[in-house]
Amino acid sequence: MEYVKIPYVDKEVSRIFYGTAGQPFMTGGDGGELLDAVYALGVNAFDTARVYMLAEKSLGKWIEDRGIRDKVVILSKCAHPSPFGRKRVSEKDIRRDLKKSLDYLRTDYIDIYLLHRDDPEVPVGEIVELFNSLRAEGKIGAFGGSNWTHQRIAEANEYAYSHNLIPFTVSSPNFGLADQVRDPWGGGCVTISGPENEAARAWYQENQMPVIAYSSLGRGLFSGKVKSGEPEKASEIMDGNAMKGYACPENFERLRRCEELAQKYRCTVPQIAMAWIYRQPLNCFAVVSTTKPERMQENIQAMELPLTEDEVLYLDLRKEAL
Repeated sequence: MEYVKIPYVDKEVSRIFYGTAGQPFMTGGDGGELLDAVYALGVNAFDTARVYMLAEKSLGKWIEDRGIRDKVVILSKCAHPSPFGRKRVSEKDIRRDLKKSLDYLRTDYIDIYLLHRDDPEVPVGEIVELFNSLRAEGKIGAFGGSNWTHQRIAEANEYAYSHNLIPFTVSSPNFGLADQVRDPWGGGCVTISGPENEAARAWYQENQMPVIAYSSLGRGLFSGKVKSGEPEKASEIMDGNAMKGYACPENFERLRRCEELAQKYRCTVPQIAMAWIYRQPLNCFAVVSTTKPERMQENIQAMELPLTEDEVLYLDLRKEAL
């Protein structure tokens, strides 16, 4: 496992975050054995959110029971819109979410705290001031945005620099080999994948801001269970949100090329897709959810796959043939 320093986080952070937006965590079940196995493999960073039902509670209990709060990195998110679509990027809602998250996680601080969505009608200065206050209170470490455009992050950081404040230092957009062709959930999801988002990736490359990439395997598209030659069967594996966001001819061609290279390297399709992420010139971390520790081991091993520059371009349809 590779570990990297993120500004304002007092521990080194594994390149893989374990995602808790699934079972048994969201219903408050005991995922202790799974988390033990993932942690033993070297994953010390865990992604959760206030909107993930009881996931924070499950994660917090495990951390407290094992006595490892000083060894793990918790990322949580706040201010997700209400089920009725009410925007919640306000001091009242953020403080309310943070209080509940700290209670569920059984901790007095969160290492990385992100706004789950943006509200462009809220001036960025108000948000930067609030998050600096929360950090000064000792409740959060690094902070940033999930599903924020790079333009809004740049605007927030310009405000921070001009007012001698701590800037956003983390971002969590969708990123992976699969192009997110439609917003899977609605409500302002932001992706930096695909040919139309080249400017966003260039900004992240230049600034080297940590990108904590969600849906990095296309929500099952690159799981190895979906076959490129049988796109009509993809809905048997992928849920409706995944089909909406990723089921398109171009992505099935990317999958076919993953299958081709998986045979060459004698590895799995998800390993090829993960290796592609780690060959990008971005400061990238991947959020991965799995119920099988051996799959996580494969994700870690994927960091060492020696994809060539031509293969990286080929997988993303930027090179016709090898």
